[in-house]
Amino acid sequence: MASPPGIFKRYRDWRRRPAAARPSRRKVWWVSILAVVALLGFFFWWTSARILGERPEVAVGIGEEAFADSLGPLLGAEFSTGNSVRLLVNGDEFFPAMLETIAQAERTITLETYIWESGEISDRFITALSERAKAGVKVHVLGDGRGLKNLKTEDRKRMRDAGIDLLIYGRQHWYEIKPNINHRTHRKVLVVDGRTGFTGGMCIADKWKGDALDTEHWRETQVRVEGPVVSQMQAVFATNWLQTTGVLLFGPDYFPSPAGAAGGVKAQVYQSGPGEGTEYARISHFAAIAAARKSIQIANAYFVPDDLAVEVLLAARERGVRIQVLVPGANDSRFGRAASRSRWGKLLAAGVEFHLYERAMLHTKVMMIDDVFTSVGSTNFDNRSFSINDEINLNILDPASARRSREIFEADLRDSKMLAREEFERRSTIIKVLDHFCGLFRSQI
Repeated sequence: MASPPGIFKRYRDWRRRPAAARPSRRKVWWVSILAVVALLGFFFWWTSARILGERPEVAVGIGEEAFADSLGPLLGAEFSTGNSVRLLVNGDEFFPAMLETIAQAERTITLETYIWESGEISDRFITALSERAKAGVKVHVLGDGRGLKNLKTEDRKRMRDAGIDLLIYGRQHWYEIKPNINHRTHRKVLVVDGRTGFTGGMCIADKWKGDALDTEHWRETQVRVEGPVVSQMQAVFATNWLQTTGVLLFGPDYFPSPAGAAGGVKAQVYQSGPGEGTEYARISHFAAIAAARKSIQIANAYFVPDDLAVEVLLAARERGVRIQVLVPGANDSRFGRAASRSRWGKLLAAGVEFHLYERAMLHTKVMMIDDVFTSVGSTNFDNRSFSINDEINLNILDPASARRSREIFEADLRDSKMLAREEFERRSTIIKVLDHFCGLFRSQI
């Protein structure tokens, strides 16, 4: 029995057919385009947040004990008391605080970041971390592969030569391939001796220098914490370190025994990501919004709410909650800004206030509710943070911290322009079309 013709023979036979018997080039192109569109559509659906499918109904206010009693177990991170919290505004405040804390390290330093770019700020961190590593402190640094693309080879070598364990998340060795290249660690966390922690939206790059006085420098908020909540922060880092190296960070060098109350603040730190705590950031944000009774203030660099997020915010407006959203007047991503604008229409129509920050590039990720709840961390208000990336956030239940957050928010409003609904609707037709087109890709932003 004759064997079937090989693939190359079949291709040659196909090419030799009369033109009328072959599909037209136009048909081949259309089939190919439709196939690509179908694959992209499936990919966008697959990577969209969809575990939480119904709008949460929260019968208790955010300041009631029952709110913390429910949210803590749901996120796998109970609220603890006895914490101290200090909000730090812009690089002039948080860089000196972080470097000073690093210089005081005696046992361990754990640092995870998304972006690390060579430059002045990078040199200051490398010098501080290297000095401690040479003194015998265990220094572990974990970065994202894409986020570290602008960290020079010689800077990486300087750290490793000093004894710093510098690794790329998900790749302990250079030859290893991370299976899901769309999954990134977007976390920003620094923990020193298991007792002092920092988180927020800041990365290690020169654009975070100074006091956000121009568009070349970014407006950012970090938070410095002490107390029992730092153990949760350390555990978030340890999770990704374990996933990358298979090594468990354990013992008093990383998780020291409690040293007594550092303050009177009630707080929790939770992790979110597809590998652990799936959609925890989304659950936390939506539950807090659903518990709002008076006010919601959101300051976020990438505000791209999905359909359920819009529904949750509209329900808050129906309860009479005042909602103020602070977004960049000029975003570092025009595509992302257009996708964000595609989601504003219904919210503006319902009375949600949008303010465009104009002094610098706004990069904060902060939400305040009812003058009692503050959430700050690495999480953007978009699908990428809610479903695709690894994130970390600190939730604070403390009126004093909320007042400080409001003061910062209101100061930012003074450097912002309020967007009127009429002005938004007057966008040109081409801008509206572009916004809608970019909005189709919002699950990846």
